[in-house]
Amino acid sequence: MLRLEPRVAAFDCDGTLWSGDAGEGFFDWEMKQGIVSADVTRAMRARYAEYRAWKVSEEQMCGEMVTMNKGMSETILLRAAEEFFEQFLAGQIFSVMQDLVRRLQENGCEVWAVSSSNEWVIRAGMKHFGISTDRILCAAVETEKGTITDRLIRIPSGPGKPEALRGAVKREVDAAFGNSRWDTEMLAMAKHAFAVNPNPDLQVVARQRGWTVYFPDGVR
Repeated sequence: MLRLEPRVAAFDCDGTLWSGDAGEGFFDWEMKQGIVSADVTRAMRARYAEYRAWKVSEEQMCGEMVTMNKGMSETILLRAAEEFFEQFLAGQIFSVMQDLVRRLQENGCEVWAVSSSNEWVIRAGMKHFGISTDRILCAAVETEKGTITDRLIRIPSGPGKPEALRGAVKREVDAAFGNSRWDTEMLAMAKHAFAVNPNPDLQVVARQRGWTVYFPDGVR
C-alpha cells in the first residue's frame, strides 16, 4: 500500500478500522443509558425491528439514528459518544490499520474517514487515528446554537459514499478501504481498492473485480 504512494485515501470505519459497528452500538447504548427519552426509545426500538425485517432501508435507518437526537446539546452527545467509544471500541481497533493511517499521513497522504454511522461517535474514534474533523464524512445533521436538529446533511451509505467524497475531495481518490457491500461504490471509484476484513458478499465482489482482500490478524 505504501509503495503506491497515494495522495488521497478514503477509509470506511466500522469493520474496517475496528471490529464492531459504532453506529448501531451507540444507538443501543444511548437508549439504555436514558440519553434519549422513553418515548423516543420505544419508537426507535420499533423502527429498528422494522429495519431488521427489511421494511426500512439502510439509508433511512442510518438517518433516523441521527435525527432521533433532535433537541439535544451536541456537546453532551459528543461527550457521550467519547465515553461509549472508549469503553467499547477503543480496544477493538485494528492496530495494523491504525499504523497504516498514521504512515500514510506522515507521507503526505490526504486521509478521509467515510461512514454511515453518526458523526459524533466517528469523531470520537478518529481521535485514535489522527484524522481531523474536517476530513470526516459521516451521517450528520445541522446544529443551531449547539443544539442538534433533524435536518440531515448527508448519509454516506452505498452510492452516498462516493457522492460525499466527490463533494468534499477536489482530487481523485487513489485508494479506498471498506468491509461491506455498502462500501462497494466507494471502492469502485478509487484507483486501488482494498477489501479489509470483508463480509462474505463484499469478498465475492472483490475477488471478481480483482481487488486486494486483506484480513487483519485474528479476524479471518
